[in-house]
Amino acid sequence: MAEQAQAAKSGNGNTGHAVPGTDAGARGHKRTLIGRVSSAKMMKTVVVEVVRSVRHPVYGKYVRVRTKYKAHDEKGEYKAGDLVEIREHRPLSREKRWTVTRLIERPVET
Repeated sequence: MAEQAQAAKSGNGNTGHAVPGTDAGARGHKRTLIGRVSSAKMMKTVVVEVVRSVRHPVYGKYVRVRTKYKAHDEKGEYKAGDLVEIREHRPLSREKRWTVTRLIERPVET
């Protein structure tokens, strides 16, 4: 009874506990992006370039916006040109906040 009164007083009805069996706990949802490795010259780090199409606010034309992310590559298995998926992570260094989760496509070498 006291819990219901407290929940009614706070107004949102949320007791602050995560629902068992759901993935949306205290940490929330992590974003995933798909991009191409542009540099793999650092140890355990790759630079991934993600290309998005954004509508220009004045002219309405869709323009490509490129963003570079430094991502963690523990084994050093990804090379320049690979299409990879990266996922948000806690800060690993001053600029690294992403980890490489999987390889999507590797270019054919001739």
